[in-house]
Amino acid sequence: MNLRRPLFLLSLAALVLCGPGAQAQDSPLRVGTDATFAPMEFVDNGKRTGFDIELVEAVAKNMGRRLEWVDIDFKGLIPGLLSKRFDMAVSAIYITDERRKVVDFSAPYYTGGLVVLVREGNTAIKKPADLDGKKVSVQVGTKSVGFLTQQHPGVQRVEVEKNQEMFNLVDIGRADAAVTGKPAAFHYVRTRSGLRVLDAPLTTEEYGMALRKDTPELTQAVNAAIANLRADGTYAEIVKKWFGSSAAKP
Repeated sequence: MNLRRPLFLLSLAALVLCGPGAQAQDSPLRVGTDATFAPMEFVDNGKRTGFDIELVEAVAKNMGRRLEWVDIDFKGLIPGLLSKRFDMAVSAIYITDERRKVVDFSAPYYTGGLVVLVREGNTAIKKPADLDGKKVSVQVGTKSVGFLTQQHPGVQRVEVEKNQEMFNLVDIGRADAAVTGKPAAFHYVRTRSGLRVLDAPLTTEEYGMALRKDTPELTQAVNAAIANLRADGTYAEIVKKWFGSSAAKP
């Protein structure tokens, strides 16, 4: 009787069970974010919270993966993803053709867009065309920078590192307006008096979770998890909590 053969088969089975797929399942899902963009992602009492944070937590749970957050400035999200500092980047990132050249995206998980934030009583800026010649604060690395460069070259851009800095400049009058994502702008005017959002949006766009092109199986798994969360009502509950509507948005 050959005793080595059963041992060989057991060893082979162990290799299969501990192969790349099993290792990926056991490893944490590392997600990069810039938690400075309420209500999408921000820090409250020392803890990350927000729409994106809760959605990613639900996605990881649905996938059966442990979750690890990596905090990084927004402008470093795509470079950090490409250098494999983390597996996915989620931080109110708009899906754009330019970004698609270097990363993949999950299915769109929320619809937003760029809007203009001004002080109450500002009669000089009533519509987007009025931005030309004005000082407009934007966050470095965001879609706002490229949009203003292309669509409103007459704007005097004031680029800052953090979202809060952008709002502060409008608050103290060092910028005439800020251009930012719709969810953050409306959240800010709800919490601070003296500011308003122009009725006419600049764009309508979709948020996506960014992933590397060399991990298509992870992209598929994330999409499946998002679909599951939509189907079981979890997604609608998270939307209702953060945006006051139970309507499942694209």
